[in-house]
Amino acid sequence: MSDVAIRVDGLSKQFRIGARERYRTLRDTLTDALSAPIRRLRRGPAGNPAETIWALKDVSFEVKHGEVIGIIGRNGAGKSTLLKILSRITEPTRGHAEIHGRVGSLLEVGTGFHPELTGRENVFLNGAILGMKKAEILRKFDEIVAFADIEKFIDTPVKHYSSGMYMRLAFSVAAHLEPEILLVDEVLAVGDAEFQKKCLGKMSDVAKVGRTVLFVSHAMSAINMLCQRAVLLEEGRLACSGEAGMVTQRYLAGVRTGACGRAEIEGRNDSDVRLAAIWVADEHGTHKTVFGSRDAVLVHMELEIQIARPDLVIGFDLRQIDGTVVFRSFHNDGAVSEWPRISTGHTTLNCRIPPGLLNGGTYLISPRIGHHWKEWLVHLDDVLSFDVLLNHSESPFLAHGHQHRPGTVAPVLGWGSVPRSHHAGPPSEVLDDLVKR
Repeated sequence: MSDVAIRVDGLSKQFRIGARERYRTLRDTLTDALSAPIRRLRRGPAGNPAETIWALKDVSFEVKHGEVIGIIGRNGAGKSTLLKILSRITEPTRGHAEIHGRVGSLLEVGTGFHPELTGRENVFLNGAILGMKKAEILRKFDEIVAFADIEKFIDTPVKHYSSGMYMRLAFSVAAHLEPEILLVDEVLAVGDAEFQKKCLGKMSDVAKVGRTVLFVSHAMSAINMLCQRAVLLEEGRLACSGEAGMVTQRYLAGVRTGACGRAEIEGRNDSDVRLAAIWVADEHGTHKTVFGSRDAVLVHMELEIQIARPDLVIGFDLRQIDGTVVFRSFHNDGAVSEWPRISTGHTTLNCRIPPGLLNGGTYLISPRIGHHWKEWLVHLDDVLSFDVLLNHSESPFLAHGHQHRPGTVAPVLGWGSVPRSHHAGPPSEVLDDLVKR
């Protein structure tokens, strides 16, 4: 038996702008064929053809059984269209896709929920729509409700639910499918931060049991953590595919930081200070968007200074992708003798984030420049981003690459022990055996 779960070959999908796609019966097809000459006569030779757009254009790739593949790209790149074709919701214009195995789709959370029915009734209704048997729903019912955290309201009509409760229950039903192939479209947009964490954990569990997963997400840290490989779509075409870290690096370089890993800033020309550009680089000066956590990250800020006032503060906020502030740093946080020299005209400052500090994930830089306790001259959010892959520990118990630990930072701290008589650590052969397990 072939080890290929999904084979996509020359897949293309064209949409007519303004037209609504509908399911076609045999009668529709015959009627259109017979009436086509009359429509052409009425339109005449000068008739304007309908405007069309290619949502997908000649996309080809393979997914093996047990692989977890990330699908990334800008809004409108064709990600959702691809999953809808693979789910048999819509048909391709050209090309074909082969799928070997039972497919479960989590594309539009909540499809099939009825507002007048209770949460309990909707679990059975939605589960049936998604292809679950009644016995399977009964077996998993308590787990579904507990995951959604709505036990008190399970017998309340869902029209009285908040939007968050509604979406949590809908996701929970879909997440407890047991297909061989799972297609998932942006599930991390569901619910609050705590529930998003549960969603990510559920996705990780699905991946660990050897199911094939196609995962669409804008969260690059989730793609790097869950997926071995990734596929990048640009304007409906396959831009690149390969190891997840490499593909997300290309995506972030093109979308968030510009092709050279640098963000040009447009600001007020009449201000005391204008931020012209900001970029990140390694210690060799190479512009990058993906760093290992054993690498230092240098944040460079290019400035045009009209007046170098003594109360000037120049810095940035570093935030995680979920908005959590990791730290705020200014150029004059240290002793006065350590401040970099600020002079009028063109100035470039850099701040070094030391290796071995940041956790794995995606980080956003928000520049902050102003007069201390008085006013902001530059206060921009998330103008630059970069990814960190957690790999700075030498411990055999912490796997390298694509890992994330709880917390905003992941330092390797010094540990010691209080000496005791007749006490020793595990022998090397025991440690080797533990590591192998």
